[in-house]
Amino acid sequence: MDIGLQIKKFREQQKISQEELALKVFVSRQTISNWETNKSCPDVKSLIILSNIFNVSLDSFVKEDIKEMREIIEKETIKKFNVMSYVFLAGLIITTISAYPLFSIEGYIGVIIWLCLFAVTLYTANKIEKFKKNHNIQTYKEILAFIDGKQLTYDETQQELGKRNYQTIIFAFLAGVIALIICIIVIFIFQYF
Repeated sequence: MDIGLQIKKFREQQKISQEELALKVFVSRQTISNWETNKSCPDVKSLIILSNIFNVSLDSFVKEDIKEMREIIEKETIKKFNVMSYVFLAGLIITTISAYPLFSIEGYIGVIIWLCLFAVTLYTANKIEKFKKNHNIQTYKEILAFIDGKQLTYDETQQELGKRNYQTIIFAFLAGVIALIICIIVIFIFQYF
């Protein structure tokens, strides 16, 4: 964060000592020193006082920090999306692979365990869909751009908006085909075991 450098730069431009600035902001000299060395950050009230003392707008005073904070938040959001995707993938694989072994357990215990796994997988899928809807990413290209922290151009966005309906139909068809294949495999396994 550059806020410490900004405070020091403006303080030195106005030829104010740390002690004098501390008196004007109603903090200790050590607090000013900590701000300038980025050991701590001023609160919002102090930022407003500092921007008035230095006669600069609050926006220009913290602009670089806001940009940096926004990048940090975007990276955390992308990381959260990736974690949810991996959890969903793992849940989907475990649910698929564990179906036959769990169904072959005597009684309803296996079915209950499998239904719990299935519910967790559906819950994760729902969270991912809500996340995609909140960030307006639906197509594969939009998702890849989001993960890379990039934005599509206006033309690319319009192309992707046109693809969404077709991709939804194709996705539904592929999901049906995959479900049919899994059912055939499960029936085949049940016949021979």
